[in-house]
Amino acid sequence: MKRDTLLLLACASLCGAASAQSSVTIFGIADVMLTRGNGSLAGKTALASGGLQSSRVGFRGVEDLGGGLKASFHLEAQFFLDTGEGQATNTNNQTSGTTTAPAGSQGLTFARRSTVSLEGPWGELRAGRDFSSQYRNRLELDPYASAGVGTIQPFIGSLGGPVSTRASNMLGYYLPRDLGGLYGQFQAYLGENASNQPADDGTGVNMRLGYQWGPLNVSASAARTEYVQAAATGDILTQNLGVHYQLGPMKLLTGVFRDVVYRTNQPLRGKGWTAGGIWAVGVGEVKFALSEYGTDAPGHPEARKLSLGYVHNLSKRTALYTTWARVSNSGGASFSLNGAATGPNRSSTGMDVGIRHLF
Repeated sequence: MKRDTLLLLACASLCGAASAQSSVTIFGIADVMLTRGNGSLAGKTALASGGLQSSRVGFRGVEDLGGGLKASFHLEAQFFLDTGEGQATNTNNQTSGTTTAPAGSQGLTFARRSTVSLEGPWGELRAGRDFSSQYRNRLELDPYASAGVGTIQPFIGSLGGPVSTRASNMLGYYLPRDLGGLYGQFQAYLGENASNQPADDGTGVNMRLGYQWGPLNVSASAARTEYVQAAATGDILTQNLGVHYQLGPMKLLTGVFRDVVYRTNQPLRGKGWTAGGIWAVGVGEVKFALSEYGTDAPGHPEARKLSLGYVHNLSKRTALYTTWARVSNSGGASFSLNGAATGPNRSSTGMDVGIRHLF
């Protein structure tokens, strides 16, 4: 009896050790909102998804390999809570690679992220589909994290093309986490074209480097993706520089952006800036941003956007939120908000009211 008890205890300890060495987590976000957009030509009211954070479901796991090594995977799929549709993905970082736009018959895809990693004291190697480095830098300069009507204008107007947010067929290297405030990553991705197609279309590189010193965080990023040069297309270069500063309960964010499309006759250039912040107030936070983006296309179209939002946390997982924004167009631009339609050089306003739940 005593021997059987000892065997059971030994088995239990082994199982405990094994479970401590590896884990798998299911996670997600459910976010739905009522939206209203107003423009000079038409307005629109709708139920939509992702006003505070994009709705998603995912799986991630990690295994401790010993000796400071870890293997992990991350699968993350975005969906639209108002319709149940999945987000489209892109298979080759080109316009031709989009499965179904903007969402629908392709079903649920792990378009947000699908990666496997090996991590050690020397850093992390990661392969699969992931955020591009330059997008990550932009994202951290936006108080609204690229979600909802408040999203800063350099996101909306960017000339970054199919890889402005994520890229497929990517290999990445991430610096170790313990470099005294220095952080960075380098990524290379492939268009995977057949030999009878333009070989480099959808192939490119991304890089980001930053340094955090106390409340100050400065980071820069750049990306270049190759495309066939023609009257309206060509290689795309995107660059941005950002500064964060934590001032008590308020986080201040500012950044500048530059994009270039190297077309046959003349490059198309875009540039913009943003200034905003997040102010923690009690159980909630106030968000605000002023941003601008324009290009040197004929007329020099440009849009300036002002946004103000509030998030009220009911718990660690559930929050209510509302955001208001106004975009002012000039130079022939006609950007509109929340599905409204507005004429050139006219303004548009929009508002979101919603709830987000983490699981």
